[in-house]
Amino acid sequence: MSRDATRADGTIRSGRLQLFDGFRLEVNGSDIDASTAAQRLLAFLSLHGPAVRPVVAGTLWGHTTESKALGSLRTTMWRVNHAAPGLVSTEHGRLALAGAITVDATEFGDRASARLRGGREADLPFSDLRAGVLLPGWYDDWVIFERERLRQLRLHALEAVAVELCARGQYAVALDTAYEAVRDEPLRESARRAVILIHLAEGNFAEALWEFERFRTLLGDQLGVEPSPDLVRLVNR
Repeated sequence: MSRDATRADGTIRSGRLQLFDGFRLEVNGSDIDASTAAQRLLAFLSLHGPAVRPVVAGTLWGHTTESKALGSLRTTMWRVNHAAPGLVSTEHGRLALAGAITVDATEFGDRASARLRGGREADLPFSDLRAGVLLPGWYDDWVIFERERLRQLRLHALEAVAVELCARGQYAVALDTAYEAVRDEPLRESARRAVILIHLAEGNFAEALWEFERFRTLLGDQLGVEPSPDLVRLVNR
């Protein structure tokens, strides 16, 4: 890791950690070329928050003994903090990422959660719910879990916003939002339900039926199942 990441007084005044579409770290306006071990440590702390050393070491170096894992953690922490003093700190016995570092995945999760709460958040364009793939090419269990969690959070937020906009009579934006969820997961019934609900609210019964039939065909071809009775009742009501 480069040594020019901090100010002359050694403090971190600002920073940005990008995890979507690849790892990128910037501290005090300088890009940091982090080693693989450093990337894994920083990504883990940013996604999971403060954690005790044995948990961090066991997760990141679980293929070796506990003593070796803790040794690898100490070495990685030294290298990280040698390049950017204070980037990883110990608070109440837990390792934590510096508070001045913002994380795109955290911000995305906050936006999506705010959308699920409804209200004025639904007025924001759904473009703020667009995100790339979390750490593509990383196949650790903890990364896969977070990747899927954020994907599901996004889908639920899109569906909730679509239904909220539909209730307000903003059908065009509602439909665009619902189709964003469908594009992400064509076999997701709750996303299709939002599309059908909006068509019905507009009085476009033929389009609602067409959407249902298209979904039923896709389900049959891909999974060999039928839409749920609830969706059938929605179309036939």
